[in-house]
Amino acid sequence: MSIQSNLNTIKATLPEHVTLVAVSKTKPVSDLMEAYEAGQRIFGENKIQEMTEKWEQMPKDIQWHMIGHVQSNKVKFMAPYVTLIHGVDSLKLLQEINKQALKNNRIIDCLLQIYIAEEESKFGLDENELNELLTSAEFKELKNIRILGLMGMATFTEDQSQIKKEFTHLKNIFDSIQKSQDIKDFTIISMGMSGDYQLAIECGSTMVRIGSSIFGGR
Repeated sequence: MSIQSNLNTIKATLPEHVTLVAVSKTKPVSDLMEAYEAGQRIFGENKIQEMTEKWEQMPKDIQWHMIGHVQSNKVKFMAPYVTLIHGVDSLKLLQEINKQALKNNRIIDCLLQIYIAEEESKFGLDENELNELLTSAEFKELKNIRILGLMGMATFTEDQSQIKKEFTHLKNIFDSIQKSQDIKDFTIISMGMSGDYQLAIECGSTMVRIGSSIFGGR
């Protein structure tokens, strides 16, 4: 199967309101270009250095999404061009993104990462931390970022009912934030990957991150 036919197959299964992020980490530019030629314009990377190298080499109408854990000291490298940062899990990181966005005369879009999995290894805020962050005076001072929604990763398990429970939990948090906070443009729920994206969409996802089903295994 080619990257193009994989992409077309997946796109055919996605409802119109769901955005596909092609997870292209570790893949060569030639693979990304094959997806680009097939019409894909949104790519997700998890290492800022690798993403920056690809950004420099590839067409400029691509949207680059940072989907991995972000180290504050690396934000400056992607600030000139990054479209959306998925994994924002602290006020400190938001402040750094805001600072670098200001230097580049940009407003950078972000998703707040919520901890929904029953695993120690995942990053993210819990519901209380999320509410504290969104209502804090420090957060309200940040003029060069825009929070577009939430992101979460389910536990790595075969247990569909557990994954569904976690996705539903994220959707519930999203809904309560939408009702209780006055955040303009708060519309994105980024959840679901190659193995569970259909379930994620059923649970309300509006953005899925798919890698191996497009580009093949590592």
